[in-house]
Amino acid sequence: MRVNSRPIGIFDSGVGGLTVLKALRERMPGEHFIYLGDTARLPYGTKTSDTVRRYALHAASHLNGQRVKLLVVACNTASSFALDEVAAASPVPVIGVVQPGVRTALVTGANRVGVIGTEGTIRSAAYQTALASLGPAVKVRALPCPLFVPLAEEGWGDHPVTDQIARHYLTPLLEWGAQTMILGCTHYPLLRPSLHRVAGPDVRLVDSASAVAEAVVSDHAELIDTSHGIQGEVHIQLTDASERFLRIATAILGREPQHLEVVDI
Repeated sequence: MRVNSRPIGIFDSGVGGLTVLKALRERMPGEHFIYLGDTARLPYGTKTSDTVRRYALHAASHLNGQRVKLLVVACNTASSFALDEVAAASPVPVIGVVQPGVRTALVTGANRVGVIGTEGTIRSAAYQTALASLGPAVKVRALPCPLFVPLAEEGWGDHPVTDQIARHYLTPLLEWGAQTMILGCTHYPLLRPSLHRVAGPDVRLVDSASAVAEAVVSDHAELIDTSHGIQGEVHIQLTDASERFLRIATAILGREPQHLEVVDI
C-alpha cells in the first residue's frame, strides 16, 4: 500500500543527477519521480555562489509547485552552496548529496580521502567541512576537475581523452596517497570507467547516488513506497532540450524517457 502517492522531485544542472535518479528507482521502483535538468544554465560549477543559490531556489520552487513530497538536490554544487536556503524555503523535506557521500566514504575506513568536484563545490569546502566534522582523524585533500562535467555531458565516460585528463587531475591525489576518492559531482560517476583505470584497483571511488537512496529510505520511511509492485512513472523536465541529453539519459536509465518536456522556470 502506497504511503504517499505524490512524486519525489529531483534536480540537477544536467545529466549528472540521473545517476541519483537511477539509484532511487532501483531502491524504490514503485515511486513516481519528476526530474528537472536545468540544461539551459549548466554548468553550475563555474557560477558564483549567489547565482547557484538563485538557480537552485528557482528549481526547487518549480518542483514544489508540482506538489512533490520530497526534494532531492542531486547537484553537489547546489548542495554545497544552497541546501540550507532550499530547505528553509521548501514545504517538504530536502536531501542533498554531500552528507550521504561523506558518510559512505568514512565507512571505507580510509585515513586519506581525496575529493574531486567542480570549482564551485571545492571552493565551498562543503566536503572538507563535513569530513572534518564526521571524521576528524581523516586527512583530506580536495581538487577541482572542471573539464569532467563537459566530458560527462558529451558521453565520453570511457574514452582515451578522458583517461588523459583524468590522469592529469588525479595524479596529485594518487601521489599524496589517497585511499578513497569521493566523486563530488553527480556527473562524475558517468566517467567511472576512465576514473577507475587511472586510479587503479586499490583506490575506492565513492559516489553519493546509492547513499542518497539509502538516506531517503532510512530518514523518510513514512513517505516512501519500497515495494516492488507497479512500476512508478518518471517525468523528465528540461530547461533546454537536446538530443545529447536524450542519448545519455537513455544509456543511464536503460530506456528512452517516456515523459519528457521543456519547461521555463
